[in-house]
Amino acid sequence: MEKFLDFIVRAGSLDRRYIFVVIALVVMLPLFFPLNLPIRPTVSSQTIYNTVEKLESGDKALVSFEYGPSTKPEIHPMAVALLRHLFEKDVKVYITCLWPDGQFMAMEAIQQVAVNQYQKVYGEDYVLLGFRPGNEAVIKGLVSNFRKVYTVDSQGNFLDDIPMMNGINQVADFDYLFSASAGYPGTVEWVQYAADPTGVIMGTGTTSIQVNEVMPYVQSGQIKGILGGMPGAAEYEKLIGQAGIGTSGMDAQSVAHIVIVGFIIFGNISFFVERRRSKKY
Repeated sequence: MEKFLDFIVRAGSLDRRYIFVVIALVVMLPLFFPLNLPIRPTVSSQTIYNTVEKLESGDKALVSFEYGPSTKPEIHPMAVALLRHLFEKDVKVYITCLWPDGQFMAMEAIQQVAVNQYQKVYGEDYVLLGFRPGNEAVIKGLVSNFRKVYTVDSQGNFLDDIPMMNGINQVADFDYLFSASAGYPGTVEWVQYAADPTGVIMGTGTTSIQVNEVMPYVQSGQIKGILGGMPGAAEYEKLIGQAGIGTSGMDAQSVAHIVIVGFIIFGNISFFVERRRSKKY
């Protein structure tokens, strides 16, 4: 028994560098070898899925990318999952960017989903309109007249020469609107200046810290569902039946939390054992 207590005391003073190595391993391994831990979609995630499921082949979805590399781990997996769902439904996808970095995020998601996975045709199945400066002024412009904001797409093609732009003159011409947002300008501005005035059904995906800010719009029905951070992305991947980085990321996060809690418990046990011994002697 004494030898066991000695081991606990010594382990309690373990060099923190070993702890960092253990945490690194338990985070990295599930990313390469997913554990497929159970995921239960929330009502908000289910609402977005149900809304997209109601879209029909040929319907038009406007997807806006408003995030950059710093928030990519949380939002990019949900953006990819949403594009998979839209292309699976054969919905026409129109992509705008209110953030400069958003265009690069959109290009990466398009390459992964539209090009590599679904072999969609640019200009017929999807179009990347690109970034325009102006924040909410861009949204207001799109609501009134698309052609005043975009005369060419991100590749320099005139909108009038792109087949899928025929009949698209304003936000009201879309069947669905989704904002993948990490802040301003983003979800709130799309609600205030586009979804509410036009009545277009809107969903959103945000960082976990933004959920409380956006939730009142969800509860009022102004936004039909919200994907919150990496858990929201994992839930949506579960719903569409295509596991991705959101699912493996949640595996890594869950295992890391368990290990951290284990270290905390073990450290406290070591502390009390050592204190009891000091009092005894």
